[in-house]
Amino acid sequence: MEILLILRLCCNCTYALLYKPIDRVTRSTLVLHDLLKHTPTDHPDYPLLQDAFRISQNFLSSINEEIDPRRTAVTTPKGEARQLVKDGFLVELSEGSRKLRHVFLFTDLLLCAKMKKTAVGKHQQYDCKWYIPLADLTFQTLDDSDSSPHVHTLPEHEIEEMKNKISCIKSEIQKEKKACKGQSRLDRLKKKMFEQESWLLLHSPTIPFRIHNKHGKSYLFLLSSDYERSEWREAIQKLQKKDLQACVLTSVELQVLTGSCFKLRTVHNIPVTSNKDDDESPGLYGFLHVIVHSAKGFKESANLYCTLEVDSFGYFVSKAKTRVFRDTTEPQWNEEFEIELEGSQCLRILCYEKCYDKSKLNKDDNEIVDKIMGKGQVQLDPQVVQSKNWHMDVIEMNGIKVEFSMKFTSRDLSLKRTPSKKQSGVFGVKISVVTKRERSKVPYIVRQCIEEVEKRGIEEVGIYRISGVATDIQALKTAFDTNTKDILVMLSDMDINAIAGTLKLYFRELPEPLLTDRLYPAFMEGIALSDPAAKENCMMHLLRSLPEPNIITFLFILEHLKRVAEKEPINKMSLHNLATVFGPTLLRPSEVESKAHVSLASDIWSHDVMAQVQVLLYYLQHPPISITELKRNTLYFSTDV
Repeated sequence: MEILLILRLCCNCTYALLYKPIDRVTRSTLVLHDLLKHTPTDHPDYPLLQDAFRISQNFLSSINEEIDPRRTAVTTPKGEARQLVKDGFLVELSEGSRKLRHVFLFTDLLLCAKMKKTAVGKHQQYDCKWYIPLADLTFQTLDDSDSSPHVHTLPEHEIEEMKNKISCIKSEIQKEKKACKGQSRLDRLKKKMFEQESWLLLHSPTIPFRIHNKHGKSYLFLLSSDYERSEWREAIQKLQKKDLQACVLTSVELQVLTGSCFKLRTVHNIPVTSNKDDDESPGLYGFLHVIVHSAKGFKESANLYCTLEVDSFGYFVSKAKTRVFRDTTEPQWNEEFEIELEGSQCLRILCYEKCYDKSKLNKDDNEIVDKIMGKGQVQLDPQVVQSKNWHMDVIEMNGIKVEFSMKFTSRDLSLKRTPSKKQSGVFGVKISVVTKRERSKVPYIVRQCIEEVEKRGIEEVGIYRISGVATDIQALKTAFDTNTKDILVMLSDMDINAIAGTLKLYFRELPEPLLTDRLYPAFMEGIALSDPAAKENCMMHLLRSLPEPNIITFLFILEHLKRVAEKEPINKMSLHNLATVFGPTLLRPSEVESKAHVSLASDIWSHDVMAQVQVLLYYLQHPPISITELKRNTLYFSTDV
C-alpha cells in the first residue's frame, strides 16, 4: 500500500509539473475569451486583450501539434489565418558568405529561417534570420547607388571534382550494399556523401534573386535554375495583387510564427540524393536526345527562344538553348540537343522573349534580362524515354504550347565505339587510314575545326563545354564524310559550338581512342604513380609508344587546348575544364576493351573516367612537348601539317 501511495504521489507531482502550466494557460485563455466577449471593441484595453488571447491560442496550438501534426496556417493579430503558400531551401549570400536557408512564403510575409543546432533527440526548431511583409517587398532597388555584393563563384573544375567524389562514393555504397558486410561502414559512406552533396548544393548556384524591403534593406539569394527564380517571383507577385497591409510582428509573435514553421513546412529535407529512400528511383544516367520542334499560342510577334533544364545532384541546371526565332508568333526551331543526365528525373522547358534593349540591365550580373513567356516540366519516365523510338510530347505553359520529342540512350550504350562500315569517310574510320588517304600528318577535319575555333570561337564562353545544335553537327559530319566542296563555306557560316561539337564527335567516334586501346592500361597505371620522376618517365615513354599519326594529332590538339585555356578569363574554360571535356573522348577504350574498365552505368564519374581526365590534364600542364624530345632515340620526322 505504501509503495502504491508513493507511486500515486509521484504521478501526481509529474502531472503537476508537466500539465499545470498548460492548465493555467488554458484557464487564462478561457478567461480572456470571456473578457473579450464582454469588452466593447472601442475600449482602450480591447487590442491588448485580443493580442493576449491570440498568443495564448497559438501557444496551445503548438502544444497540440503532435495530435494534429500537419497544419497549414497560423493566426494573425487580426484573427485571420496566415497561410503557408510555398517553402524551400535557398542559398543566401549573407555578409559575403553563402548560407543555406529555409524560406517560407506566407500570405502576408516572407520569412527566412535557419535550422537551430539541437542535441540528439531534442525537438528541432527554426531560428528566424529576417522577414519582410509582402506589402513592403519589391524586386526593384529604390536607390540606384546601392552596390551589389560581389558573388564569389568557384572554378568549374572544383564543382566537377566534387561531383566525381560523390559519384565514387555512390559506387562504393552500391558495392557495400551488395557485400552485406555491416551497417557501420555504410552509414559512414552515407554521411560523407551527404556532407559532399550539401557542399555542392551550397556552392553551385550562381543565378541572383534579389529582393528589397521598401525601407531600404536588401537580401540576395543565389539559385541554380531560372525556372525556380521565376516560381518564387510569380508566387510573391500573385499574393501582392491582393489588398495587403504592412504588418509588424512583436518579438513574441515572431517567435510563435517561427516555432510553427517546423510543422507547417512542406519541404522537410534539403534536396540531395542521400536523403532519398532506397526504394526511390535513382534517376536516369546517360544521354537524353531532345528535339524542340515549335511553339504556338503567342498573341504578339516576338523574338523567341527556349532553354532546357534537367535535375542533377539534387538541383536543376540549364543544359541547352535554341536559336532566337525572330519576329514571329509561331517559332519553328526543329533543333536537336544531346543532354547528359546524371541521375535526372525531370526535364524543364522555359520559353523566353529575347530583349535587345540595353537599358534593361540586371544589376546583379550586368546582363540584359529576357522575359519568361512560359515554363513547364515533364517527368522522365524510364519506360517511356528508354524506347528506341522518339517520344513526342507537348508542354502547355500560360496558353503557350511547346512541341518537342525525346529519346534516351543509356550510359553503357553511349560508351560504345562503333567502326564505320563506310571506310571512304572520316567518322568511325581509323586515324591511320584517314591520314594515309589524305597524305597528311593530322586529319583534315581536325585541322579545319581547330582553325575555325581559333579564328572566331576561342573567346566564346563555354567553348567545347556548351553543346552545339545536333542537326548542325550532323550536317557537318555528313559534309566531312562525303568531302563536300562547300565545307569551308559551311564552316564559316556555322555556329561555333556546332564546329566544336563536330570535333569532339570525331574523336568520340574513332573505332579506337586516339591514345589507343593497347596502351590504355599503361596510361591508367602511369597516372597513378606517386613518384614525380617515375611518372614523367612513364608518361613520356607512353607518348613515344603511340603510332605516328596518333602522337602528332595528339600534340596538335594539345597545343590548341592550351591556347584556348589562355583565354580562360574570357571563355571560362580552364585546363581542368578542357581535360574534363576531352579526357574521356581521347582515352575511353573501345567496346571490346572497355568491358574490363566500365563499371555500373549509373557510375558516370567512375575512377576510370577521373583517371582519363587526369591523364590529359597531366599533358596539358606539362611544358611544351616536342617530337624531337620524344623521338630523340629515333629518326627525326617533320610535324608540318
